[in-house]
Amino acid sequence: LSYPVLQCDETTVQVLKEPGKDPESTSYMWVRVGGPPLRPIRLFHYADSRRGEVASALLAGYKGYLQTDDYAGYNTVCAENSITQLGCWAHARRKFIDAQKAASSKTKKTGKADVAINLIGKLYAIEKRIKVLSPEEKYSTRQNESMPVLIAIRQWLDKTLHSTLPKGLLGKALSYLEKNWKKLTIYTEDGRLCIDNNPAENAIRPFVIGRKNWLFSASVRGAKSSANLYALIETAKANELEPYAYLRHVFKELPKAASVEDVEALLPWNVNMQTIAIN
Repeated sequence: LSYPVLQCDETTVQVLKEPGKDPESTSYMWVRVGGPPLRPIRLFHYADSRRGEVASALLAGYKGYLQTDDYAGYNTVCAENSITQLGCWAHARRKFIDAQKAASSKTKKTGKADVAINLIGKLYAIEKRIKVLSPEEKYSTRQNESMPVLIAIRQWLDKTLHSTLPKGLLGKALSYLEKNWKKLTIYTEDGRLCIDNNPAENAIRPFVIGRKNWLFSASVRGAKSSANLYALIETAKANELEPYAYLRHVFKELPKAASVEDVEALLPWNVNMQTIAIN
C-alpha cells in the first residue's frame, strides 16, 4: 500500500463449511498486485462476498492509482479516499473481439469492430516497444505517440456510438468504451502505469486454473491458507524465483527464525535464487 500504483481483481471460490452460508454459495478470492518495481507483491485475500466493504478494507489508507476492470465495488472506496481509478484496455478490446466474431460469422466485410481492434492494436504496439524503458521515457513516448492514437479512437467513437444499435455486442462494446473513457486514458499520465489490468489477471489465473481441479475449499481456514500460499508462490514468481525451490527454502529456514528480521530475510525479494538452488 505504500507504493502508489496498485491493481486488483477477484474470482469466485466455493467453501463448503462456512458459517451462515450454504455449501453451494459463492465466495471470493481477491488479489492485490503492487509494490515498487524491485519488490513486486501479489497478495491474495479470501472473503465471503464481493461487496464494496471488502474493497474498502483491502484499500484502507491507500493513496494513489488503482487499476481494475469495471467492477463498481471499488467506486466508493476510491471516491472517499481520492484514489485515481484506471480502466483496462484489455477488457475494452475483448468486447470488440466478441463483436468482431459475431459479425464475421455473417459477413466478411471489414466492420466497425475491426476498426476499433486495429486502433487499440496500435496502442499495444507502442506499449510492447517501450516495455523496457524507464517511467520517464514511457511517459514521453505515450504523450508523443499514444495520445494521437487515443484522439483518433475518441473521434471514431463519437461518430460511431450513436449510429449503432446499443443492445448488440458492438453497441455494448462502444458503450463500455464511452463509459470508461476517462479511466482508459489516465495511463498516459504516468510512466509507472499499465495500459491494462493484465498483471492482476495473470496473478489470479493460476488460482482459477487450479480451482478446476480441486473445485472447492472445505473450510474458511482452508481458503485463507490457500490465499497465503498463492500469495507466496505468485510473489516468488514475480521476483523471478522458482516457486518450488523458494518454498523448500522457506520451510527449511522458517523454524530457525528468531526475530522479525529473520522472517523478513525470507521474503522473496530478499532471497537469492542461486543460494536456494544450492540448498
